[in-house]
Amino acid sequence: MTIDKDDLLNSIIESLDRIQYIKLEDIPNIDLYMDQVTTFMDKKLKSTTRNPEDDKILTKTMINNYAKNDLLPPPEKKKYSKEHILLLIFIYYYKGILTINDIQTLLNPLTEHFFQNEEFGLGNVYKEVFSLEKEQVDVLKEDVMNKFHISKDTFRDAPESNKDFLQLFSFICMLSFDVYVKKLLIEKMVDSFGKAADEKKKEGRKEKSESEKK
Repeated sequence: MTIDKDDLLNSIIESLDRIQYIKLEDIPNIDLYMDQVTTFMDKKLKSTTRNPEDDKILTKTMINNYAKNDLLPPPEKKKYSKEHILLLIFIYYYKGILTINDIQTLLNPLTEHFFQNEEFGLGNVYKEVFSLEKEQVDVLKEDVMNKFHISKDTFRDAPESNKDFLQLFSFICMLSFDVYVKKLLIEKMVDSFGKAADEKKKEGRKEKSESEKK
């Protein structure tokens, strides 16, 4: 099994250079019907899918499920605002690594404090977070290249006919371990958000109970 690993690395780096996100100014300032939302998301994010011809970015069923699970505030008169779309973008990126419950725990505070907040809204949060994208892509490229070069030094004593495959397997293992560890860290932070939210609710119920007794 012969693999041109240098071509593979170049292809990976080029794909990282092509990573794009939906800019805040690209989102329509008018409210959209569900069909318009799915069309917009499909147009902007289709290139990020593994199989662009078949994979769906967003469907009506998905949007309805997100609303049922309290990930998305209900639309007004069947129309979705710019802030609805921002939440859908966050959900799109999170759903590959987090459960629905975790996403709910993470997004509920955003919705509670910043949805339709004229002073500091979801647009401000989105713009700040995604402004880090270019810098993070550069860091990621450097990390991927470092792992690639390390993998090329593995399995030196392996049979020559299998060396390419084993080195590629080593590369994939390093990338996978990195994802695994980061997923664990994210889950721990989400759990801390959830515990803080539960404590806040308990304090609120306690204060309400004490107030009613007076």
